[in-house]
Amino acid sequence: MNQQQWNSVDDYFTDLLAPPDEALAATLRDSDAAGLPHINVAPNQGKLLHLLAQLQGARRILEIGTLGGYSTIWLARALPADGRLITLEFRPEHADVARGNLARAGLDKTVEIRVGPALDSLTALGAEHATRPEPFDLVFIDADKANNRHYLEWAIELTRPGSLIVLDNVVRGGAVTDATSTDPSVLGTRAALELMAEHPKLSATAVQTVGTKGYDGFALARVLA
Repeated sequence: MNQQQWNSVDDYFTDLLAPPDEALAATLRDSDAAGLPHINVAPNQGKLLHLLAQLQGARRILEIGTLGGYSTIWLARALPADGRLITLEFRPEHADVARGNLARAGLDKTVEIRVGPALDSLTALGAEHATRPEPFDLVFIDADKANNRHYLEWAIELTRPGSLIVLDNVVRGGAVTDATSTDPSVLGTRAALELMAEHPKLSATAVQTVGTKGYDGFALARVLA
């Protein structure tokens, strides 16, 4: 198979099972117009996140890596009326685009965007969690890959038994298998996967995918008691 066939299959799945509405379509258009990189999740992958959040019965979601808010919308739409999503974005200009997209989708009261280095924002969340424990039911990690292990460590800290952690882009075009790689994204991803394997509080697996986003994959980890 080739990329064209992968794209055709993704288009078929999307048209059939995850057709876009105006808010989602406009989010992609505005993100593109603002010059944001084309690294948002594919529509069928966004629908997967939505279903995972629903299966979790999630009331509180943490997203690390907002971009234009496309995956944020998919996740936030799975929340109940009193649910809450906190999303972390490094670049103020990306956060501005996401705010507009979330407002148009009617989710600006449900979602809080925190701007700055994610590790700083996570440290602040950790301090809040220490005084007022409100664990997250689902964490979606999709930011700079070099810090994946650190993000995963914080995800474990900020969740509860039964919570779900989703780590995106773990295949790196197959480079994840290269133990001699010096690529920070590969090193960070391997470190996170190794932590998933060894941590006594996690039960995890990873899945390869192909489609409009190329050859990639994601890891899932359930937090244990």
